[in-house]
Amino acid sequence: MTDKNSPSSNLASLAKKDPNRPLWIVTGVGFGILLMLGLSNGNGLIAAIAGLGIILSLGGLFWGAQKSRLSVQAAQQLEVETHRLKNAQQRAKAIYELSTTLSSTLDYHRVLEAALEIGALGLRELGASDNARLISTILLFRKDDNLMHVAAARRLTRVDEKVRIQGRDGILGEALKKAEPVIGKNATQDPELRFFVAFQGTNSVMAVPLRAGFENFGVMVFGSEQANVFSAGSIALLTAIATQATIALQNAVLYQNLLDEKERIVSIEEDARKKLARDLHDGPTQTVAMIATRVDLIQKMLKNKQFPAVFDELQKVGDMATKTTKEIRHMLFTLRPLVLETQGLVAALQELAKKLEEQHPTQFTVEADSDLETWLETNVQGVLFYVVEEAANNALKHAKAKNIWIRLYQRGQEYIIIEIEDDGAGFDVEAVVNANYYQRGSLGMVNMRERAELIDAALHIESTKGKGTKISILIPMHEEAHSIISEQHQETARATIRRLAPLPSETRFAARLATQQEEAQQPKKSASTWSDLME
Repeated sequence: MTDKNSPSSNLASLAKKDPNRPLWIVTGVGFGILLMLGLSNGNGLIAAIAGLGIILSLGGLFWGAQKSRLSVQAAQQLEVETHRLKNAQQRAKAIYELSTTLSSTLDYHRVLEAALEIGALGLRELGASDNARLISTILLFRKDDNLMHVAAARRLTRVDEKVRIQGRDGILGEALKKAEPVIGKNATQDPELRFFVAFQGTNSVMAVPLRAGFENFGVMVFGSEQANVFSAGSIALLTAIATQATIALQNAVLYQNLLDEKERIVSIEEDARKKLARDLHDGPTQTVAMIATRVDLIQKMLKNKQFPAVFDELQKVGDMATKTTKEIRHMLFTLRPLVLETQGLVAALQELAKKLEEQHPTQFTVEADSDLETWLETNVQGVLFYVVEEAANNALKHAKAKNIWIRLYQRGQEYIIIEIEDDGAGFDVEAVVNANYYQRGSLGMVNMRERAELIDAALHIESTKGKGTKISILIPMHEEAHSIISEQHQETARATIRRLAPLPSETRFAARLATQQEEAQQPKKSASTWSDLME
């Protein structure tokens, strides 16, 4: 067996590193022999030449060794640079794919997956070791339980994918409250991340909120076994990625809302057609058929010269024709009251009250401040008219009211208030608002709520069994007035209606945290209840 420390072994090793080394070694050995001969013969010139040759040989050896080290360093640097460029290329490709995905699809799942992929590539480029085990996930709020669910993940276990958390404590809650990235250390000690098996043993954790305005969609989380892996560059990178992911979520929500709104409009149009067909069948169609029958009868009477009876039948036909005319005019008025466009909201409500009084044994009273329409745009007046009409029809159909009051008045320079009050049977508000969306009893209030929200108005319902019902609508007169209604007041004003089963058009991926309301802009004046706003 060859000794690794033997001269021949060392010579072979050196030869592998530098092809010129054997030549320098042989030359040095030759000059060494020459030196020994010169010294033994007492020839100083030969000894001097041999010594110089040995020095040159040693210099060649050292230069070769240095050159070899430089070559190794250059190769290592080239390898590092090649790896960095490869990562940069992969990152650029991933960013391009993310941008392409964002612009070409409304499938936010693909965008979230791409966001995690880009985040991992970027973190490795910024310093995370290739051997470090990066764990990542995107948690999104879901409207059905107000909890965060796993929407996308890298290296999470199947058990982890079923975890549900509130997102209120630890690094996740802090990121959502502050609306900025938060870096942590040991996920095992985090009150919510500790429920994820994959995050056990991580020494670096970063949570980046997915937030738009005051609405939290969720949070993006990265973890690593490597300590101190996240830097300022990491924060900037993941924040940019989170912004793109949030845009994708917003687009998905908007698109879903458009689909739901389209479905709702189609449903409303279908209901309107059915109602019109039903009203025509039950009203004018029946009356016209009776008129035709009586005309035939009158013709027979004339042939038989029953002239006294003819006059009675003609009177009945005239009454039925008058009734039919009123019914058709009422239908046309319901579809689109011309008086609303020509004379304004107050005149339209007065005309509505008059027509409803003709059809029902109910007394209507309309009270309104003068020049109220000057503060309301035409489209707003149209929405308010249909809300009042819906409320009045509900009072007639369900409450059997004997009196209905419609009031319109201005509250300072900030609000216009509309009230529809009746002395009917009343109802249990809690029972109705907790009813299923598709139950017919709640559809009227759903329609009123939806129309009110279209004009940024707040709707409130007060009712007690046996004591009637009062519906109030608060309309801001300008943007400043609208901002005065704080989040608390809006929720108070809409509480009884918003607790209806969620509509399809209200699809959301996030639940607003209660603490965010404290961070929102404070209103110009305070009020704790709906009554305070009405005063």
